Amino acid sequence: MNKILVTGGCGYIGVHTIVDLVQNGYEVISVDNNSRSNIAILEGAEKIVGKKIKNYVVDLCNLKDTEMVFEENKDITGIIHFAAYKAVGESVEKPLMYYENNIGSLVNILKCAEKYAISNFVFSSSCTVYGNPDAIPVTEETPQKPAESPYGATKQMGEVIVCDAVKSNTIQAILLRYFNPVGSHPSTLIGEIPLGRPANLVPAITQTAIGKLPTMHVWGNDYDTRDGSCLRDYIHVCDIAHAHTLALNLLFGKQNKVNPEIFNLGTGDGFTVLEVIHAFEKTSGVKLNYTVGPRRGGDVVAIYANNNKAKTELNWQPKYSLDQMMDSAWKWELALQKA
Repeated sequence: MNKILVTGGCGYIGVHTIVDLVQNGYEVISVDNNSRSNIAILEGAEKIVGKKIKNYVVDLCNLKDTEMVFEENKDITGIIHFAAYKAVGESVEKPLMYYENNIGSLVNILKCAEKYAISNFVFSSSCTVYGNPDAIPVTEETPQKPAESPYGATKQMGEVIVCDAVKSNTIQAILLRYFNPVGSHPSTLIGEIPLGRPANLVPAITQTAIGKLPTMHVWGNDYDTRDGSCLRDYIHVCDIAHAHTLALNLLFGKQNKVNPEIFNLGTGDGFTVLEVIHAFEKTSGVKLNYTVGPRRGGDVVAIYANNNKAKTELNWQPKYSLDQMMDSAWKWELALQKA
């Protein structure tokens, strides 16, 4: 059984990926300093998979503490690196904090991969690496424009760092560029738990609908899209999680054609912010209280994925519709209220 280290394993995508990995025969340990996550979410994951999940509370920006995890687990055979700050707006306000955390942690985890001869590495990247593309949908070969936010810049830099690192050692890597993860596990035992006011659209919708927030804001209605609001590719978190398992399968099977391999993870459809709001209202039966305000710094106008490569080479197929995504997000919010 291959042992996989998942960094940021208490985070939203990390914990769903842990569940998918265990259900597909992998052994998993997590590293998460819980600065942006709640370790209690692992209890939900443990209920789903029926076993304990070990988490090391370690700051990956501290190389000595990070190496301690590898010293205690010399049988690690693969790494999935999620751990990063991810709020676009916050990154505009605090760029140095984002560069320090997101780049420093990646460099340290790659140093450990090299030192402990761990050759299978999956990097959590993002569609933000494309900036404001000239044409959509974007393919993996779409030229990258300047990042619209420091967060996006850290993902661009992260990809460059991984690409350079694999040239000088035996690491085989896959970069997964995912679009906008939403929804929750169908069990409602795990889901997204934003700290403070949500920076992402769907938890802002559900928290407003349930009354945690008095109202939510739509950032801009004068973009060149169908209704003036930003257009994105929303993908269910369980679909994204399974792609990480498939990526590891590809690496362990030595079936990657190049190093690193790059895959877009999106549904291939774009929806505007207002369309997502209306989909939520339809599936939940709740009328949302929202206001439309000025544009927010760092936001890309419109982007969605061409996912043909992931479908053909990863054998990956997104399963959830937008309505199903909204329904699962709402059920998770209701479950949180009962907890």
